[in-house]
Amino acid sequence: MKESKKTIANNKKAYHDYFVIETYEAGIELCGTEVKSLRAGRVNLKDSFCRVENGQIKVYGMHISHYEQGNIFNRDPYRERRLLMHKREILKIFGKMGQQGYALIPLSLYFSGKWVKVELGLCKGKKLYDKREDEAKRSAEREMQRAGREER
Repeated sequence: MKESKKTIANNKKAYHDYFVIETYEAGIELCGTEVKSLRAGRVNLKDSFCRVENGQIKVYGMHISHYEQGNIFNRDPYRERRLLMHKREILKIFGKMGQQGYALIPLSLYFSGKWVKVELGLCKGKKLYDKREDEAKRSAEREMQRAGREER
């Protein structure tokens, strides 16, 4: 039986600010009310990032809103959350992050079956001229599509 992927949130800003070199999949350690809030789609990945500390990957800046019916079981929306990966993968990522200019950024959050997964990207920061170049390419493609529609 094939597992379905239901996307919860995407980090569009990451694709704007970084070149994505490699992607990885990781589980995430959550409490019950956080999962219920995720099912409602109340999460923001915009300013989140990851660090490797003591052989573990932790994600910072991910905002998961309070669950409405959660009362005392709600946790801090901005708390650091541990990501679940094999030790070998973590060490491999840590080695690559040691290179200058690389960052580990959460790209998307999704349900894989009943588990919440995070897609991580090993990213290199874009310069301002790279962002302008990408914008120019996108606008040129848009113009070509408009011209193609007008000819029909």
